[in-house]
This record gives sequence, C-alpha cells and structure tokens, in this order.
Amino acid sequence: MGPVNVGLDIGATKTLGLVVDDAGVIQAEVREATEPGAEGVIGTAARVFEALRAATGAELTGTVGVGIPGLVDPERGAVKHAVNLGVNGDWLHLGDHLAERLGVPVVVENDVNAATRGAVAMSGEDDLVYLSIGTGLAAGLVLEGRLRRGDHGAAGEVGHIPVDPNGVQCECGQRGCLETIASGSALAAAWPSGDVPPAQALFAAAQSGDVNAIAARDRFAAGVASAVRVLALAVDPRTIVLGGGVAHLGEPLRVVVADALLQQAASSPFLASLDLAGRLRVVPSDYPVAAVGAAMLGR
Repeated sequence: MGPVNVGLDIGATKTLGLVVDDAGVIQAEVREATEPGAEGVIGTAARVFEALRAATGAELTGTVGVGIPGLVDPERGAVKHAVNLGVNGDWLHLGDHLAERLGVPVVVENDVNAATRGAVAMSGEDDLVYLSIGTGLAAGLVLEGRLRRGDHGAAGEVGHIPVDPNGVQCECGQRGCLETIASGSALAAAWPSGDVPPAQALFAAAQSGDVNAIAARDRFAAGVASAVRVLALAVDPRTIVLGGGVAHLGEPLRVVVADALLQQAASSPFLASLDLAGRLRVVPSDYPVAAVGAAMLGR
C-alpha cells in the first residue's frame, strides 16, 4: 500500500474512520457507535483505528486527523463544549490522549472545519464556504486556500445570526436565530416524523402535494438561502457547498435552496448579478466529507 492518510470523524452517534490515499480514494472504512464521555470518545476512536489497521493490514504510522464537534483548539489538540458527546467542563486534550493510545501523532480540528477541507478535496475548489445543515447550522470557510477560524473560533457561526426578533428561543440564548429555522432540529420541530428522518419525511410529503409540507419545506429552504446569502455577501466565495445530515437529501435540497435564492433575488438586480444559485453545490450522499477532511489534516 502506498502513502495513505487516516481520518476519524467523531460524532454524537457514530465514529467513522477512513484510510484515504493521496489521490483521495478510500482504501478502508470502519464505523462504530460512539460511547459518550471523555473515556468513551477516546476508547471508540482507538477501536476504530485498530480496526482500520486490521482492515488494511498496514501499521498506519502516519499522523491521524480527527474531526470532532465542539470548541477546538487545534494548537493543543484540545476540545471542550462537545455537549452531544458528553465532553463538558475543562479542556479534553484529545490529541495527546489518542497519540498515547495509538502510538502515532494526532491532530484535532472542529468537525465542520474538517468537513470543509473534505469539500475542498471533493470539489477541487480552494475558495469556498461549506454550510453544514445538521442538528445545528454552521459554516466552514476556506478563502484563497486558507481555512478561516476567526480570532475567537467563531468564524462561520451563521446559525446564531438572529433574523426574527419574535422567533423562538435559540439554545445560544438569543431569539429567532437562523438555526431555529434552517437546521435538522428545526425540521424535526416543524415536521415530527417518528422513525423516518424529518428531512426525508417532509420532502416526501411536499413532493406528494401536502400543502402544509410544502409550506414547511419552503420556509426551511428560505432560511438556508438566507444563510447562503449572508455568507456570500460577507466573504464572496467562489463556491457554496451544502453538507451535513440534511444534505443526504441530495439534489432535491439543492434545487429548493436554489429556487429560494432566485426568489430572494427577483426584486434585486444586485443580488441577481451575484448568481448565488449558480454557485451552489451539494455533497453526494455517499461521500463522507467530514472523515475525508479529517484524513487531509494528517498530510
């Protein structure tokens, strides 16, 4: 086996590990349910890594890249406020703990930033915004080839821009944030669906002609389009990539968001001239963009 890169995408429900060659081709893939808490997260990551070693028959001695939600200090390889993983309180020095457990160097990055690197690898573009529509709403920014984290690590937190002073309370403490309209949790609240993912259930109902579903879908799409518009007007990227759990909808998601962008631009020649709808892409449902991006961290 030639030079390869290892990436771990640690999420609240599963940890996905990949071995990727320098051409971006996936050589091995292992998925395991994530155990919560600091020890659970570390133990799950270690088991996934050892399974990748077994699957490839290789020692995998290079640097391992890790993407994880929460506030991440890449310099120290530390994370905190990863509340969905049960990692609260003080900084967890995940990089050091994993390096000791695995016997290889480890670098750690916020999961949205890691996915943004994966979007760069997927698209071949080095000037893009990756908009992650998952439980929450957040963006990663790669501008002229450089990842922008911001002075306080808050670059891309577009989900917490208030757009409706009379809207519902957001978990950040503000009211009427974009995340309360354009996120997986917002879809779940707007369209409870039992065992079926809310996004799939809502889009299927809208496709079948359900008037309430069409209204809920269009409100969601307008919210995502507003996030795209804010990001585009702030940094004017060449490409905007939709990702995250909701993006598993694929092309139907891109189409409704593009339509919403066109509607928003209908009365504004200025907005129309920016062709935001034409810059929009969606991550293919079978492309593990966050894990691929994590693997790129080890290069």
